[in-house]
Amino acid sequence: MRFGRLNHVGVATPSIERSLELYRTLFGAEPASPPFDLSAQGVRVCFVDAPNSQIELIEPLGPDSPIARFLEKNPDGGQHHLCFEVPDIEEARTFYEGQGTRVLGPTRIGAHGTPIFFLHPKDTGGMLTEIMESPKQAH
Repeated sequence: MRFGRLNHVGVATPSIERSLELYRTLFGAEPASPPFDLSAQGVRVCFVDAPNSQIELIEPLGPDSPIARFLEKNPDGGQHHLCFEVPDIEEARTFYEGQGTRVLGPTRIGAHGTPIFFLHPKDTGGMLTEIMESPKQAH
């Protein structure tokens, strides 16, 4: 199994609006689209384009959000995960499970509208890793 391109770096934030202002001021970056809610995952997200990838700003929708728990430990926010593309999500899941890598939860639809799952950070060198099926338009 080989992963594809780095799709995005997930950054947890207590405020997408404040983070967008920071990215505008420091990097001249603008959001790729307006922020939107992913209610099923308990988060609000906004992507910022970079020349070779994206930054996914992630804000909790409520106290039960996994991002809220992350922000309890990191109140200013910070890097939350890396996301790599694969051509076939089910093949990737079968591979990782066969290696004994802990897959967190079911495969579900992510912010790009494609299937995703996460690998436990204790099995990936300390970094929560999202595996995402490559968006069809990228083919």
